[in-house]
Amino acid sequence: MSADLSVNFTGLKFENPFLLASAPPTESENNILRAFDAGWGGVVTKTIGLHPVVNVRGPKTKFMRASADSCQISMKKLPNSALHSSWNWELISDKVLDWWIPRITNIKKQHPSKILIASIMAGSGSDKELANWQLLAKSCQEAGADGLELNLSCPHMDRADMGSNIGKNQELCSYVTQVVKEVATIPVWAKLTPSTTDIVIEAKAAFRGGADAITSSNTFPSIPLIDSETLEFEIHVDGFVSSGGLGGPAILPLALAKMSQMTLAFPDKSFSGIGGISDFSQALNYFLLGCGTVQVCTAAMLDHAIGPNVIKTLKNGMTAFLEKNAERGWKSLEDFRGLRRDRVVLQSQIARPTGADYFGGHEVSEGYSGAS
Repeated sequence: MSADLSVNFTGLKFENPFLLASAPPTESENNILRAFDAGWGGVVTKTIGLHPVVNVRGPKTKFMRASADSCQISMKKLPNSALHSSWNWELISDKVLDWWIPRITNIKKQHPSKILIASIMAGSGSDKELANWQLLAKSCQEAGADGLELNLSCPHMDRADMGSNIGKNQELCSYVTQVVKEVATIPVWAKLTPSTTDIVIEAKAAFRGGADAITSSNTFPSIPLIDSETLEFEIHVDGFVSSGGLGGPAILPLALAKMSQMTLAFPDKSFSGIGGISDFSQALNYFLLGCGTVQVCTAAMLDHAIGPNVIKTLKNGMTAFLEKNAERGWKSLEDFRGLRRDRVVLQSQIARPTGADYFGGHEVSEGYSGAS
């Protein structure tokens, strides 16, 4: 029997568990249609809002690379280098709701079997802002969106009552989710910020508000590096820079740590993992920790904007993995999802060496224990 890549996630049937994440490429109707043609199981739109949005002048996203010949990490195109991360300070979509509605309808008309998730964001500082969440939710679902992803996580919104400022507040996480659930007839996912002390607290609050799933992690707050020759930030406007979001390979271990905290705390809940995925080996980490879907951004942006080669690699990788493990009876994601979730424990539960094997906590062969 051939491998089954399909998944049922929050009541939605995906032909595969790989989604193109909410990002600059998913603001284009043409790009979303291209992504579905390429084989992505789902697409999350660029975040849709109601307030006027004007982005900074100049580049919004840059990529950092690490040199194999030195310790250098830079946005410059270094020779003999590999992708380290992406960095962006782009705000949510600057296109108005009335622009989005007919395009959501058209995308679903052309790809009725594909899953389109509308990412939405409003404020939290007044009843009017909470009503805006409901307006966005109702408008998108009436246009044909299959689900909603609440952006409670953008690390660089320019308002104190939006983005990660909501995601860091458990009361607001719960209340905003509840407000949307009051009008939603489709699944609601809460996208949380990793920039919090204990993400389990915010996840619990979102579930308390009725969230059908948690998405994590959004990009990590960061600033670009300073060029050692010019003494200027590698990306700036008139010499100035503000906090942006770090994504890509560099955040994979960090995002996995956040995800493991939540899947351990809520093993029966649904999670969509993001951060550092470019092929199936990275996606597998999220699946083994309990995620039902994963989302990709940086790798896809570097591959014709929507990742036609990335999704091919992901699907081929999952097919090969299932075929390799067919003797275990594994036929689909559910057969191995969460298999390594319980291996993440408190450090106090990790075995300690006997006295004869103890070398001050270091392996002698690694060379950083000084001579006695």
